[in-house]
Amino acid sequence: MSTGLSTGLRITAFTAALAATFGTAYGVGKAVDPVVEQAPPAAHDDHAGEPSADPGGGHGGHEDEPAGGLRISEDGYTLDLATPRVTAGQRTELRFTVRDDDGRAVTAYQREHDKELHLIVASRDLDTYRHLHPTRAADGTWSTPVDLPRAGGYRVFADFTPAGEDAENLILGADLAAGGAYTPAAPPAPHNTARTDGYQVELAGPLSPGKAGELKLKVSRDGAPVTNLQPYLGAYGHLVALRSGDLAYLHVHPNGEPGDGATKPGPEISFTATAPSAGTYRLFLDFRHEGKVHTAAFTVRAGSAPAARETAPATTPEHTDDGHTH
Repeated sequence: MSTGLSTGLRITAFTAALAATFGTAYGVGKAVDPVVEQAPPAAHDDHAGEPSADPGGGHGGHEDEPAGGLRISEDGYTLDLATPRVTAGQRTELRFTVRDDDGRAVTAYQREHDKELHLIVASRDLDTYRHLHPTRAADGTWSTPVDLPRAGGYRVFADFTPAGEDAENLILGADLAAGGAYTPAAPPAPHNTARTDGYQVELAGPLSPGKAGELKLKVSRDGAPVTNLQPYLGAYGHLVALRSGDLAYLHVHPNGEPGDGATKPGPEISFTATAPSAGTYRLFLDFRHEGKVHTAAFTVRAGSAPAARETAPATTPEHTDDGHTH
């Protein structure tokens, strides 16, 4: 998903302008207690006021790199979201196009982690998370079915690298509104154990501002370690972190990869990560076992004393891959 090596760290942090405050929902179609839709912020090229991607001063040699994904347009490419509004609880075809500086649809991409483009959809209260893999038509239009369970504001992240020898990885963001009655949810309390689909995943290691740390996630089922994880998108696990409040985005690649002679297929998956700042983050781990993809979610705090060991509620973020729900 990024151009960095799988054994290293690729973090891109970005801050999206809020499309609405918590306590506001989006009126799309007929809904109970609808709220007024607000237009998404216009794309712009002004970097003034953007936060640093790494205020701590060190994340793999990118100290001066501006925070990516802050805009709907960057480096001559624009995320053209043709479906900016959906209705909560209704399956909808989400369509979008990546356009170049001349407004032409991009039809050639570099394949990274088995895909030309990866799509993340997350609610602004971080209660809902989707890792999607849309399909591209010959004219450059991407599409994927999506069913968002709750009304409110969402952010769509497109992670891709255009074709070309000198092309660089980009993460573009756009606002998505889901209509209906909206009740905001607070992030779950910090925890280091998550349960999903009968699996238990334990998180160990620090997420520290400006300082790289190793995160280890251990997968078990029915009390027994899972030692036969299957590759998913070229790795045994994928980890995405979103900062509560502004949805700053971290994409972290695992340490090692299947077939390298050193990385075991479980039960432990290792990542190296640096938080762009102190704060509360939601971590989403995707892993595959017995042919199905599962997602384990955690809440962690960076830049504060470790929380007491807690067990997360038995909630399962829905994972959708190529239109199929797992």
